[in-house]
Amino acid sequence: MEPIKFWEFTGNVCAGLGYERPRIKVPAVAVLPVAHAIQWAYNLLGTYGMKLPVLIPSRIRLLSGNRSFSCAKAHERLGYTPIVSLEDGLKRTIESFSHLNAENQPKRDGPSKASLYLGNGRVADTLLWKDTKKTLIVLLVLMGIYYSFISSNSTIITATSKLLLMAAIFLFVHGRLPEKIFGYKIEKIHPSDFYWTEKKSYQVAHVLASFWNVGINILESLCKGKDWLVFLKVVLSLLIIGFIGTISLHSLFVMGVPTTFLGFYLYEWNEEALDGLVSDALSYGYKLKSQIIHKVTGPKLD
Repeated sequence: MEPIKFWEFTGNVCAGLGYERPRIKVPAVAVLPVAHAIQWAYNLLGTYGMKLPVLIPSRIRLLSGNRSFSCAKAHERLGYTPIVSLEDGLKRTIESFSHLNAENQPKRDGPSKASLYLGNGRVADTLLWKDTKKTLIVLLVLMGIYYSFISSNSTIITATSKLLLMAAIFLFVHGRLPEKIFGYKIEKIHPSDFYWTEKKSYQVAHVLASFWNVGINILESLCKGKDWLVFLKVVLSLLIIGFIGTISLHSLFVMGVPTTFLGFYLYEWNEEALDGLVSDALSYGYKLKSQIIHKVTGPKLD
């Protein structure tokens, strides 16, 4: 029996069950920090009913090991000769696990949660790689913005003027292009695309007014000095804003863009596991919040 590599064997199993072979390879070094964070969360929340996650360091090391399956040593020392070939054995194994076949799995009805969170429109198609061409174009534009403005350490006014200059050149050149080039139709940008309708303007104004009223209500609550929960939320929010403010635009762009494109894509494929993890974390957070409030405010006296 010829030796076979682990991932080749795994790919054959996936293909036999009707699933797509793994194509994307992520370095273990990049995944291990995430796995350690998930393991830490499990150690913290396991006592509250959190299930053992799939992505843990031990499994990453198991999957990333460079090894092959071979019975050469058994043949050499014991005279073992396999009765069933690897292909036949794999076929029989897959047939015995027919309930795991892709055709027998429940189909998802409607769009995913990630798509709904993103508005189930062009933004969702771009970030979730539904339209690969559009996603690649957006990534190229972001790379151009990064190398032209962010990495060059330009001031805000200089970067804005460069961006507007590039936009003006693009719009002018795009407007002079013919409707078809080599048989490909060029979609023209209509001036009305830049106008805000009265309804949209009202919605934006309504949102701004709502935020303003929420801020006024928070200030009013702080002035009374009675609601500890509001006070803790304000302090925590300001600390987070202060932390974000210390991050440079360069670091924010470098971390934010890959996280956005990969985060929603991975969430779409692991909705149940991630939702369960978030639910467990929120449950623990609510319990911790109750304990803190109880200690701060003290027991109520009748």
